[in-house]
Amino acid sequence: MTVDVKREGDVLVATLNRPDKKNALTGAMYRGLTEVLTTAHAEAGIGAVLVTGAGGAFCAGNDIGDFLAENARASEGARTGPGGEFIRTLARFDKPIVAAVEGPAVGIGTTMCLHCDLVYAAPSARFAMPFVNLGLVPEAGSSLLVPRRFGMSVATEWLMLGEAIDAARAYEIGLVNQVVAEGVVVHALGKAKALAAKPRAALLATRKLMRGDAETLYAHMELELEAFAKALKSPEARTAFEAFTGRARG
Repeated sequence: MTVDVKREGDVLVATLNRPDKKNALTGAMYRGLTEVLTTAHAEAGIGAVLVTGAGGAFCAGNDIGDFLAENARASEGARTGPGGEFIRTLARFDKPIVAAVEGPAVGIGTTMCLHCDLVYAAPSARFAMPFVNLGLVPEAGSSLLVPRRFGMSVATEWLMLGEAIDAARAYEIGLVNQVVAEGVVVHALGKAKALAAKPRAALLATRKLMRGDAETLYAHMELELEAFAKALKSPEARTAFEAFTGRARG
């Protein structure tokens, strides 16, 4: 499955473990992450989740070949595929999520962080959402969350130009809580344990109050998924994917 899961006290740690592909997500990995969140929600003893990646990379986005195959099999493509299931589960998850980011965080690697409560980055971290470059549209609520959190000018650079940002810039705009020079995973785990040790009911109620009414976000995500599924079938996307896979083979 290539998602390693272990328990660290009251924290459930999910490590994306496909370092040869910079932890690009397959359908099986999406299902594994969904299972992690489902388990953490159901088990009262788990107070927080930590997500990280092996081999000096967080997540290089989707594995393009696997992604296209998975969405071809799904009845409504991206709307009902494992990626869609994961981002819905992620957005509705009710316990704190902490991310420890090293190296590339591309596409879902960045949009996942928008749903995390705390994000810690190594200096090597690079965040990018190149959806438009691939003939696609943003996902996981990012077309709503990015303008809301960081302003329209940042959103235009990040989502429309598809420009990557480094760890220092991510800290400057507020995506990242701290840039950790060494031991980012250990640092992030310590923060996840600190959250999990708080009075549970008060913590979860505070988190819910901070996030407010989420129905607007859920509805927006469904619009994104519909537009994403439509864009995925477009000639623009087909050309972009062919170019991308050609570069990868070369």
